[in-house]
Amino acid sequence: MAGIKPKRKVNTRWRPELAYAIGLITTDGNLSKDGRHMELTSNDEDQLKNFLNCLKIKVKIGYKTSGYTQKKCTRIQFGDVNFYRFLISIGLMPNKTKRMGKLYIPNKYFFDFLRGHLDGDGTFYSYFDPRWRSSYMFYTVFLSASKDHILWLREKIHSLIGIKGHIDNGKKCVYQLKYAKAESLVILRKMYYNPGVICLKRKRLKVEKSLRENSKNDARVLKLEDRPA
Repeated sequence: MAGIKPKRKVNTRWRPELAYAIGLITTDGNLSKDGRHMELTSNDEDQLKNFLNCLKIKVKIGYKTSGYTQKKCTRIQFGDVNFYRFLISIGLMPNKTKRMGKLYIPNKYFFDFLRGHLDGDGTFYSYFDPRWRSSYMFYTVFLSASKDHILWLREKIHSLIGIKGHIDNGKKCVYQLKYAKAESLVILRKMYYNPGVICLKRKRLKVEKSLRENSKNDARVLKLEDRPA
């Protein structure tokens, strides 16, 4: 009926959990053209559970089959007109993959958003590089098919914490915003600012394992350097 406001399900007051959930939507989510429905797809069911906990909604987790590989993955789908309009107001849109640009995320909650972005479609990897004495390397990488979005992400991070990273145009026209070891340490501390932040547990454990290995490697290098000639 005319004049009746749509029922509100998601609280759109900015907070760490909302910012994290928006990071997941930005990478793994989709907005329907109907102005009401949203979907989040992930191969990791824990990711979907985190999303539901952040938004404090109860939605059944179902399955979706990809067109090319016919591989099944878990997903959630729900309708909320107010939340949909909120997402549009901050810069998200239907068919956003290659069109997305700047998003309006408050600075206070930006690194919660960024942690969701990393958990959704980013990666962290480490390795020993035999070319160097201090050989343990690691990278934090954010991905997007939209050049405008990855450029905005780089500029926003630089404006807040002064690190630059570098952009690669990787496989399948996906842009990669990479931060090497020294800059990764800065950005990881900002994203995982306390032990209780919501995140994808397996990815955080991977980061923590690499940081421990890095500390051990630095100690080994110092001992070598301290030896008398």
